[in-house]
Amino acid sequence: MALVDLIDETFIVCTPERVAAVVHEPRRWAGWWPDLTLTVFMDRGVSGIRWSATGDPAGSVEIWLEPVGDGVLVHHYLRLDPVGVDPSERRAQRQGVRERAARARRWKKQVWALKDELEGDRAPGCTR
Repeated sequence: MALVDLIDETFIVCTPERVAAVVHEPRRWAGWWPDLTLTVFMDRGVSGIRWSATGDPAGSVEIWLEPVGDGVLVHHYLRLDPVGVDPSERRAQRQGVRERAARARRWKKQVWALKDELEGDRAPGCTR
């Protein structure tokens, strides 16, 4: 298991095609994960993207888009390990817990901003 293993789900009331178009914009990636160097290794089109993350930390990043009702469930997976660190060391594990929490907070801010952008002025409870 990666030292940073993050799973998140956020519902956005929007078409899958529109969310996928945003997810496929490389300039967004730099804003969402500014410290990671990403290389697409699986482009799923309207269903999302999987990336390899190189550098330090290294691992994988994924956004899977699942159509649900009148919107999209954005699944985010982040699996990272710092380079040259023994994952069995207690210190590394504590650092992994802190890093996971920080990345979870940062991602929620990013994905909620995306939700606000794509949903626009839609009132809560209203369909798209």
